[in-house]
Amino acid sequence: MDIFSLMSEHEQVIFCNDEKTGLKAIIAIHNTTLGPALGGCRMQPYKTVDDALFDVLRLSKGMTYKCAAADVDFGGGKAVIIGDPQKDKTPELFRAFGQFVESLNGRFYTGTDMGTTPDDFVHALKETNCIVGVSEEYGGSGDSSVPTALGVIYGIQATNQVVFGSDGLAGKTYAIQGLGKVGSKVAIRLLEEGADLYVCDLNDEAIQKVILRAKELGATVKVVKGEEIYKTDADVFVPCAFGNVVNDDTIDLFRVKAIVGSANNQLLDIRHGKMLQNKGILYAPDYIVNAGGLIQVADELYEPNKERVLQKTKGIYTTLLNIYKEAENERMTTVEAANRFCEQRIELRKSRNNFFTHKKRPKWDIRL
Repeated sequence: MDIFSLMSEHEQVIFCNDEKTGLKAIIAIHNTTLGPALGGCRMQPYKTVDDALFDVLRLSKGMTYKCAAADVDFGGGKAVIIGDPQKDKTPELFRAFGQFVESLNGRFYTGTDMGTTPDDFVHALKETNCIVGVSEEYGGSGDSSVPTALGVIYGIQATNQVVFGSDGLAGKTYAIQGLGKVGSKVAIRLLEEGADLYVCDLNDEAIQKVILRAKELGATVKVVKGEEIYKTDADVFVPCAFGNVVNDDTIDLFRVKAIVGSANNQLLDIRHGKMLQNKGILYAPDYIVNAGGLIQVADELYEPNKERVLQKTKGIYTTLLNIYKEAENERMTTVEAANRFCEQRIELRKSRNNFFTHKKRPKWDIRL
C-alpha cells in the first residue's frame, strides 16, 4: 500500500530528517476535531521505516480516542524517533526535533514516551513551546507516571467491582508485566492494599525493589520470566510494558478473569477483544485505563494544577464502569463500546468552539 492509503484515517504525517544531528523522525497527526494534537514521542531502533510508520500511525489514532475518553480538549497525535535511546541521543538531536515540532505552529504538542525522558525535552524546549511533561523546574507538571499509575488502580477497582462484586484490591492476586515508572507504582500500591503479585521485568533492580516492599508488608511476590507471566493463576493480568501482548498465542495461555493495565495497544487486533470475551475474560480498554498521564500533560497547558489532575483522573473509574455496562447492554465487546463512546463524543463536539490558544512563552523561557 502507498503512504496515502496507510494514512487514510490521518490528517497529516510529517517525515523529519536532519542530516547533521542524525535525526530521523515521524510525526503523525490523526484527528484535531477536539483541539491540537497531543501525544508523546518515543525513541526506538526500529528495524525499518515501515515499522516506525506503522507504530506512529497506530499510536496517534489511539491518542485521539484517549483524548476523547478523558474529555480533554485535544486531538490525537504521536511522534517517533528512529534510533537507539542508549546510544543515539544528543542535545542537538532533540533541538532539531523541537524545530520540526515548532514548524507545525501549535498544531502538535509532545513530550516523553518510551525511550525518552523529560530531560531530553528540555533541549527541545529551547526551540519550541509545544512541549509538555517537563520537570517542575522548567514550568512543567512533573512525573506523569503518578496519575497514570493512579488511573490503573481506578481501572482495577472498577473491574473488580464488575467481576467480583466489590472494588476492593485486597485478597486478590495480580500478574504485573513490566515494573517501569508506572508498573512499579501500581505494584507497590497493590501490595500496600493487601494484594499478592506475580511480576515480570528484565530489570532485576526493579524486581528487588518490589520484593523488598512486599517483605515489609508481609505480602507474597513471585517472580516469573517471559511467557510465564501469561500462564499464572492470578485473578487479574496487568500489562504495563509493551503492546500487542494479547494475541493469538497468548490468549490460550491466560487463566485470569480480567486484563487491566497501562500498556498501549495491548490487543494485537480488535478481534482479540472478542476472543477474550468468548473466554470470559473482562478486558479494560487500555486507552481508558492509562489516561492519567494524558490528563496531567493536557492540564499542564492551562498551567499545572495537581489537585485538578487527581480529581479528573478519578473519572476513569466511572467511565470504565459505564463502558462495561454499555458493552453488556448492547452485547458488544468492551473495545467496541469504548470506541463507540469516543466516536460519539468526537461527533458531538464537531460543532463546538475550542478556545485553546497557542500557549504564550512563560517567564522562565530557557532560551533567554
